[in-house]
Amino acid sequence: MSQLFAMAQPAAEGQEPNLLMSLLPIIIIFAIIYFLMIRPQTKRQKEKEKMIGNLKKGDRVVTAGGIFGTIEGFREKEGQIILRIAKDVKININRSSVSSVVGDNNNSDD
Repeated sequence: MSQLFAMAQPAAEGQEPNLLMSLLPIIIIFAIIYFLMIRPQTKRQKEKEKMIGNLKKGDRVVTAGGIFGTIEGFREKEGQIILRIAKDVKININRSSVSSVVGDNNNSDD
């Protein structure tokens, strides 16, 4: 029994494990996750919100579903965009479903 008690005690007196050194690997892992995953995602989200906020009539856009079209108008109350995808074909889409702006195209040649 005395041998078990002796084994449970630290090997050297005054050398207790440092709390900071034991938490350091966890802190480093969280820092890596923040800089590699969380920070870039918030940056992309802000860029998309800015792009959606700057949409105007005549912009050529691509939706999340892969539909190309030209913005014909807005329904601000419902948060919708009227998108012309072909001659005499218009659809209403949710404003947040626009994935990117292809360019300005004010031609009606579609």
